[in-house]
Amino acid sequence: MTHDHDLVLRPTAAQTEAALNPPPGRTGGDLVVESLAALGATTVFGLPGQHALAVFDALRRSDLRYIGLRVENNAGFAADAYGRVTGEAAPLLLSTGPGALTSLAALQEARAASAPVLAICSQVPTAGLGGGRHGHLHELPDQAASFRGVVKSVHTARTQSQIPSAIAEAWTSALTVPHGPVWVEIPQDVLLAETSIPVVSGGDTFPEELPPRPELTAVAADLLTRAERPAIVAGGGVVRADAAKKLRQLAELIQAPVVTTYGGKGAFPWTHPLSLQSWLEDRHTTDFLEDADVLLVVGSGLGELSSNYHTFAPRGRVIQIEADLGKLESNHPALGIHADARLALQALLETVGERTDPAAPDRVRQVLDRVGARIAAQDLTLEQDVLAAVRKALPPRAPSFWDMTVLAYWAWSAFDAKAPNTMHSAQGAGGLGYAFPAALGAAAADPTHPVLAVSGDGGALYSVAELATARQYGLNVTWLIVDDGGYGILREYMTDAFGTPTPTVTDLPGPDFVALAESFGVPGVRTSPETLETDLAKALAAPGPSVVVLPAVLRMFAPTHAE
Repeated sequence: MTHDHDLVLRPTAAQTEAALNPPPGRTGGDLVVESLAALGATTVFGLPGQHALAVFDALRRSDLRYIGLRVENNAGFAADAYGRVTGEAAPLLLSTGPGALTSLAALQEARAASAPVLAICSQVPTAGLGGGRHGHLHELPDQAASFRGVVKSVHTARTQSQIPSAIAEAWTSALTVPHGPVWVEIPQDVLLAETSIPVVSGGDTFPEELPPRPELTAVAADLLTRAERPAIVAGGGVVRADAAKKLRQLAELIQAPVVTTYGGKGAFPWTHPLSLQSWLEDRHTTDFLEDADVLLVVGSGLGELSSNYHTFAPRGRVIQIEADLGKLESNHPALGIHADARLALQALLETVGERTDPAAPDRVRQVLDRVGARIAAQDLTLEQDVLAAVRKALPPRAPSFWDMTVLAYWAWSAFDAKAPNTMHSAQGAGGLGYAFPAALGAAAADPTHPVLAVSGDGGALYSVAELATARQYGLNVTWLIVDDGGYGILREYMTDAFGTPTPTVTDLPGPDFVALAESFGVPGVRTSPETLETDLAKALAAPGPSVVVLPAVLRMFAPTHAE
């Protein structure tokens, strides 16, 4: 009997000829670029550095498209978004030492959000490896050690023959659920040396699937079938697994209300009769979920932001489907099912019994009415009007990327994403500066839709250099900057905690963002809450990058976790 894994692909005559007579002048850098192309990569992000120049030189001899950013961390955010939007591993090319370390915050976000990023970095020459203090430029005692606690896996190629396999192994790791960033290191001398190794042509990899254990889904299906008050929490794992349709089918089959986490925005239709939307930071929602006799949690670890800051205490039976084994039952005892969300939901659809519950939509409306009344009592018309203007201006299928700013915190709870995999933020790790470079990565992935980035003035200053990138590559990104003259949310946090903020800490005398954008050759406009919808829609409709600046001080709705 012949098994699939016994089959050996025989090279074609052209492949044999190319292998026997590789073109001259190739280096280890070419092996990196050829390996990426063989695996199916079409676009790479990065920033050059002395030790990695052989890789960037090899790009000239390839068909790969290179998007060069101005700061390594921003290049990492761009690769993160490219991976989220496409589901493909996004190559990120970096150089040794400071360049590598500058990408750490972006890789932490990619790990938290399960974004497949393939970071490939140079190292000091081979003779300098091993922890000795040889005095090489950019030298670290153990560069990979800085990344082991951040990425999924670390891979090292110390010879040229190891490069294709190391990259293929890393690629497979990045795309095996849960997706995530991976790290590959190659010494400078290995990259620079000429090579006689044949051109890399074979690169098929097969990331393993993660199906559920059937005995566990059988128990889960029985619990959901017999439940009196089932409810569902849908997290980012549903979006990443492209399982939104299966989630809707299951919710309708068992008549279970659904709330999406901030990372799961768009996983369930916002206006569906069973949709509790995303009001997780609200006691009315928390109470409803606690009252469920069977709570199905799909693709979420029920972390801080998904549990109303760990005040959520379920009283019923919890079923948790999660691809990240470390998150399974990490916060609440559950029937833990270690599986990809799509495969697990399919198994439930095949085994669960249909429930009828005509009162379920009424219960959902009651919760949303209570949430609406709580917000209405807080005099937050400005904030709601601004968010509504953004939603009206943004085309339904256009992706949006949100920084850690007050308007984004509103959007987590109150913004209708319209479709799965269209709304993204840095709430995984919570770092500043994500929105604009991430939006550039999304625009590179799909130029058919305009892309919106939303930042505060504090976050904007992290990534303002990428206006040059947007202009250079003509990327279709509109950047909305809400300028409140400081770290607005930190003002609120300090006031709540200490009675008053420290102005020298929270206030930011900043630039004229419109003039700054125009100095990069990017059109800019200063808007107001009354004209925001029109100005933003006009900017989004125009090709290429643009900046819209909204001077406004926005406030957050009152939290309920401290009550």
